[in-house]
Amino acid sequence: MNSFFAMLSRMKYIDRWGLMNNTKTENISEHSLEVAILSHALVHIANVRLGEQLDADRAAVIGMFHDAGEIITGDMPTPIKYYNPEIKRAYKAIEKVAENKLLSQLPEDLRAIYRPVLSNEDEVLERYVKAADKLSALIKCIEEVRMGNNEFLKAKESTEMAIHAMKLPALDIFMEECMPAYYLTLDELG
Repeated sequence: MNSFFAMLSRMKYIDRWGLMNNTKTENISEHSLEVAILSHALVHIANVRLGEQLDADRAAVIGMFHDAGEIITGDMPTPIKYYNPEIKRAYKAIEKVAENKLLSQLPEDLRAIYRPVLSNEDEVLERYVKAADKLSALIKCIEEVRMGNNEFLKAKESTEMAIHAMKLPALDIFMEECMPAYYLTLDELG
């Protein structure tokens, strides 16, 4: 039985930000779509504005699958996942087991197609996907704070610092030109 795609459909059942009091829950399916969109945008910014020649469509696909292993592992909160190097290494090993478990649920002739996107094997595009992942986290924090949820203030601050530390020019451009719109109301956007 090939249950890979049925398992992927369960991304909608894995909620993010489990330790936080959310005004609106977010699942990894929603998050992965946003990361795909943002990865695509960041790579296009890099191509158009910075002269790169990267595959934006590939970045979007990697973004779609970047948290697929959490179907098996669940979403571990960032403060725990990165608490110390030993926990970080152990979690990376768990992620690899989850990835291999998902791949084993595909027909053998399709595994080579999905392995690189589940494993994020493209180191250059991986930087953009990680940046998009951080942007998605920042967007969530902004939304929560705008709703009066101060639970996300510290997460917003630490995410902004992490974004700044990434030193990715396309990300800096997005932050300057696109991020201010996330602070606007629907009427202000229109």
